[in-house]
Amino acid sequence: MIFAAFIMMTGLTTIAPNNGMVIMFCGKYLGTIRDNGLFFVCPFYSRSRVSFRLNIFETDILKVNDLKGNPIQIGAVVIWKIENSAKSMFDVQDLYGFVRSQSETAVRKLASTYPYDHIEERDVSLKDGGEEINRQLVNELQYRLVKAGVVIEEAKLNRLNYSEEIAQVMLRRQQAEAIISARQKIINGAVGIVAMALDTLKNNNICELTKEERAKLTSNLLVVLCSESQVNPIVNAGS
Repeated sequence: MIFAAFIMMTGLTTIAPNNGMVIMFCGKYLGTIRDNGLFFVCPFYSRSRVSFRLNIFETDILKVNDLKGNPIQIGAVVIWKIENSAKSMFDVQDLYGFVRSQSETAVRKLASTYPYDHIEERDVSLKDGGEEINRQLVNELQYRLVKAGVVIEEAKLNRLNYSEEIAQVMLRRQQAEAIISARQKIINGAVGIVAMALDTLKNNNICELTKEERAKLTSNLLVVLCSESQVNPIVNAGS
């Protein structure tokens, strides 16, 4: 009776919240206990504990080429957990190593799919993509890790910049693009102001301008509005 009681006592096991226990008998998978509390399991069954808690993983800083071939440094943070205990235990040899390698592969693929910075206003880029880029990263990770019984809760880029060898060159390019964009806005605004001024003169019958006078007035206004330094031209529409 003492021996039987001892055998029965070995079948008692406790399971904490967000933990589980995989049950096998003679190499055959019988199921997983996911509830928490005190349970009795046949002493002849083999038992393996598994955690369903969230895990956070940060990839190494990877050096890859973006869509335009520019070398960049990129890294990501991945939050994941085990969803299917049978797949995580029996379908992969090293679960954590598998998650690490597949996460880095997914980040490399994402970096080669998008440019670092936008080519046109409608393009999605790694720098300005935001939620769209993070969503694509989650989808790519989930596709690669579903075979291991893992679900991705969240993934986002935490490191993104040009590689050191081209950082200064790309910074000058960004500055040039910003100057060009600013000049384009100034010119578009100046043209609109000139058109409005000419229409106002005409509609209010302030003065009638010939074609040459309109051209001269337009030229003077554009010089004033588009010049980087202060210009005080004398506008004499009647001359």
